Amino acid sequence: MYFPEYRLRRFRRTENLRRMIRETVLTVDNLVYPLFVMPGEDIKNPVRSMPGIFQFSVDQLLEELKSVVRLKIPGIILFGLPQEKDERGSEAHSQTGVVQEAVRAIKDKYPELVVITDVCLCEYTSHGHCGILHGQEVDNDSTLDVLAKVAVSHARAGADIVAPSDMMDGRVGAIRHALDENGFDQVAILAYSAKYCSAFYGPFRDAADSAPQFGDRRAYQMDMANTDEALREVDLDIDEGADMVMVKPALAYLDVIYRVKTEFERPVAAYNVSGEYSMIKAAAAQGWLDEKRVMMETLTAIRRAGASLILTYFAKDAAEILQG
Repeated sequence: MYFPEYRLRRFRRTENLRRMIRETVLTVDNLVYPLFVMPGEDIKNPVRSMPGIFQFSVDQLLEELKSVVRLKIPGIILFGLPQEKDERGSEAHSQTGVVQEAVRAIKDKYPELVVITDVCLCEYTSHGHCGILHGQEVDNDSTLDVLAKVAVSHARAGADIVAPSDMMDGRVGAIRHALDENGFDQVAILAYSAKYCSAFYGPFRDAADSAPQFGDRRAYQMDMANTDEALREVDLDIDEGADMVMVKPALAYLDVIYRVKTEFERPVAAYNVSGEYSMIKAAAAQGWLDEKRVMMETLTAIRRAGASLILTYFAKDAAEILQG
């Protein structure tokens, strides 16, 4: 059947008709809210390059979580800013570290909230790289033991999911082994499996104070031109024990999200990263676009590509709209 008998516009006439045949549904259940926690008390520092985003002390983080719980956002991911940094990122696996303290406080007050912790060393090392240095290069294998210690310390504090974001080869297997050996076989691993070396991370480095002091991260994060390699990374991480895999960033890599989703029988997460957030905020501040509509279009596109979870700084704003 062809035009004029067949008219696709018939189901576009009203909002209820559009809702009835909508193929992709975005809900609050798909959202994870990233948060930055730092030592101290009564701290709520605005992140200059990310309007509406803050660095929180633990007490203020608990205040922020009141609205997260009210909006029924199911989970958060924590990034820590340590008291001190050293070449080995030692504070990352300290039981008195800021992330560990935050996890304990959150689980005490909001036990049902899913707490994901970022497992990486870049925020904790004096050089800003994601692993242990050997000269001017990150030593893959000596980094694995440290990452495993970080993951166990987070699990011991009460984390539900640990999320290694360092892109070291073999780190998922090392973390899974360490978790199981220490009695944390129920703690899940969300692997940053396809994490690209991206210019979209710039504002995050303001928020997490994690910019490398020399060079860049191209020797361990993925080349932006590659998609077959992303599938190999995902395949290896699943073999090593990843429960869920992630593609990061999201918007410039929707094709990668789609390929991962169609190739593997695993839940896929996508990180709607800081640069993607800040671009929309900046354009909206200039009156160049409708922030809410672009936000929802962006998140729906990520969901449509195949993401089950979307880590996004828009989580609270989107939840307000989705909750009606």
